[in-house]
Amino acid sequence: MSTFATAQRTPARFYVSVTAAAGALAGMFIGTSQGNTLLGILIGAAVPAIIAFAATKMLPERPARWGILALFGAAGFLISALPGLFVGLIFGWFFGWFMFWLFEGHYRASLPPYLTGGQVLWHYAFRVICGAIFVFLITPILVVLPLSFNAQDFFTFTPEMLAFDPAGYSLKHYRDFLTNDAWQDALRNSLLIAPMATLLSVSFGTLAAIGLSQPHVPFQRAIMAILISPMIVPLIISAAGMYFFYSRIGLQGTYMGVVLAHAALGIPFVIITVTATLVGFDNSLTRAAANMGANPVTTFFRVQMPLILPGVISGGLFAFITSFDEVVVVLFVGSAGQKTLPWQMFTGLREQISPTILAVATILVVISIALLTVVELLRRRSERLRGMSPG
Repeated sequence: MSTFATAQRTPARFYVSVTAAAGALAGMFIGTSQGNTLLGILIGAAVPAIIAFAATKMLPERPARWGILALFGAAGFLISALPGLFVGLIFGWFFGWFMFWLFEGHYRASLPPYLTGGQVLWHYAFRVICGAIFVFLITPILVVLPLSFNAQDFFTFTPEMLAFDPAGYSLKHYRDFLTNDAWQDALRNSLLIAPMATLLSVSFGTLAAIGLSQPHVPFQRAIMAILISPMIVPLIISAAGMYFFYSRIGLQGTYMGVVLAHAALGIPFVIITVTATLVGFDNSLTRAAANMGANPVTTFFRVQMPLILPGVISGGLFAFITSFDEVVVVLFVGSAGQKTLPWQMFTGLREQISPTILAVATILVVISIALLTVVELLRRRSERLRGMSPG
């Protein structure tokens, strides 16, 4: 279909107004960074709208998109030198693609033809809302990552960093983390506590999930609510309760006290993931094993465990992340001898502002992303084993 014929189906007021709305959103961020949000919104709405109308009416798509890319890149360079050029090129590529995507009617290509205008609007609005939430959640993390390579002892971007000068970047904070005794002791404590807490969480959580999956167990809902309550109750309340309880029985300030506290926080994650895995489990397999003479222990390890193993490992990874990143409970239950990595980070923020914290935070983010990736791969494998998704 020709561009002209398609344009007849897409009125200018539609794609120009939508482009203006997207430009206003982008202008809000740019204006806020320059200290004038309202001006940024107005310019962000007006400039893309004018460009969209002019480019679609007077130029073919490819030359227009290259021109928009160059225009936005030049504007970004004038505003903020090299970083502005980089951001401007990103915006130029997006708006060049976006306005022609609307103008040529491609936004309806993957949708059923019977959808109304309101349904099409909600289809894309829902995705924009989810994307905005994702951006607001992920932006603080993205800010921390480059700051951890700051050559200066600052928590802000230096002029050298903004100019992409190699002299503004350094691995000194990572070097400090690897050579500083306080940080290494904290890392050692975390590596001693988290695996043991994970082992207890997986053991008790798996047994609890299997038990609660049996139909003859009374008060299943009440027991489940009690077991997953550490996820629901505010952490400060759980920490205070553990402090008073452990003080009475002599576990406060001990290694085992911290391990048990972290295990209690990790058990709900194991119960939920293993219970979800057991939903598709065929109980006739265990009955068949029992009919062939297998005892319950053999049946569990030879029949049940291989099928629910992805859920068990997923729950264990969540329990490990919970223990490795937890700081509130260890402040109440632990002592100076159990100072973990998050505790050391908290102390560094409160007593001495050290950019090494940013390097440690970056390492924790990378570890968390790697573990969550493994969890997702295990989830997909579990679904394939249970026949819930194609192999």
